[in-house]
Amino acid sequence: MHRKKQRAPLTISHRSGWRDYQTALKRSAASRRRHRRLFRAGCLLILTALAGWAAAGGLSGLKARFGESAHPPTQILTPSPTADPAHGLLDKLNLQPLLASTQLMNSREDYFYISADDRRLCVDTSLDMNLQNYLHGKMNTAHARQIAMVVLDPDFGRVIAMVGYDKHNPAANTCLDNNIPAASVFKIVTAAAAIDTFDFSPETVFLFNGAKHTLYKRQLLEKKNRYTNKISFKQSFAQSVNPVFGKLGTHHLGKENLEKYSLAFGFNQRFGFEIPLGPSRFEVSDDPYHWAELACGFNRSTTISPLHGALMAATVANAGQLVEPTVIDRVTDAQGRVVYAHLAKKLERVITPDTSAALERMMAATIRTGTCRKLFRGYRRDKVLSRLAIGGKSGSISNQAHDTRYDWFVGYAEEKTGTAKIAVAVLVAHEEYIGLRAAYYARLAIKHYFTDFFSKAAASGDVRSSPAGAP
Repeated sequence: MHRKKQRAPLTISHRSGWRDYQTALKRSAASRRRHRRLFRAGCLLILTALAGWAAAGGLSGLKARFGESAHPPTQILTPSPTADPAHGLLDKLNLQPLLASTQLMNSREDYFYISADDRRLCVDTSLDMNLQNYLHGKMNTAHARQIAMVVLDPDFGRVIAMVGYDKHNPAANTCLDNNIPAASVFKIVTAAAAIDTFDFSPETVFLFNGAKHTLYKRQLLEKKNRYTNKISFKQSFAQSVNPVFGKLGTHHLGKENLEKYSLAFGFNQRFGFEIPLGPSRFEVSDDPYHWAELACGFNRSTTISPLHGALMAATVANAGQLVEPTVIDRVTDAQGRVVYAHLAKKLERVITPDTSAALERMMAATIRTGTCRKLFRGYRRDKVLSRLAIGGKSGSISNQAHDTRYDWFVGYAEEKTGTAKIAVAVLVAHEEYIGLRAAYYARLAIKHYFTDFFSKAAASGDVRSSPAGAP
């Protein structure tokens, strides 16, 4: 979906011997390529190469990278479903220890080198340096304890930006921190379970008493009096009304459904990822009030990583299909052979397409009339954002010491008249003063990505480059 910039040549810091070797290979490879195009177009090697490169970025990625790579032409060694390290092939599991100490968050290059078993390997990431560097430059850390921003391609799970900050542990990757309270982000799971299981719709009307953002036991009683409020399910979600979601947990979903749908959305499970990623946590007791707390995110025991938050948003944008995340496109050895290539992996369908469509309407209402309306004000008149369908869910909760306020946004943006889309998750842990909000960063990420996307489309003559509504 995005194109990488041309890779800069290796410098002396990569060791001159290696540079000379790579340069010689490039020169000889250029001549061989010309002959292959003429005389070996139909050979099995080229067909295998096309299949491998297509998995790592599609035919457009093949064309973009064929002349940009700092490596010689590659011989594709297609990994089997269970890769065999003894034969030089890697899979995500045995790639993890090699990348465990790698700090891809805030990376300023889309490739790097590692050593493994006396071999020097080049690792190509899926990061979009244009977006990555832009978001890194926009971070305001003055009043933040933590910041994490993840942007990914929902169709293939490719992480295209991973930016963050940790005041007390600068070496930590906050984008993979699985100890952050999920807060109202969990309402996505609750809403999906309620629609899927009980056939509720965004227009279903619910009753509640008391304030919107509290959760007292008396607010869970099924009663109706002159103080009772009526609200649609869509607006309950958009405005994050705790009593409505608490009653869903206690009176409808119960322990079994909360467990079932949290597991389906990836809680208490380890995603296959090239970097070690701990599971998001969800625990439920037999106490009906605990069901209410969990259903509306009014607790600190349900935790989630920002990467997982982006995957949840991607699931909604993908008509209910969960995908496995990846941040490494391929790994090549000194001879240019591919020893690891990411193959897009779709996991279980979490919810039905109809349920996903209903969630999209509810997440769109969050942007238009809900908790994110102020930070997305005017987006329907913006020349870039007006061409997108945008949905999201906010969430906020204080830590136990009440000296940190966790502020969430997870959502998606997709073309109204095309197929391009991204999923976004942003977490900001504010300290005494509230700095830039999570939804503000999300808006920046969405606008910058699609500004670049539409600009490239216009340069290539793509009809999608026309202003919204234009013939």
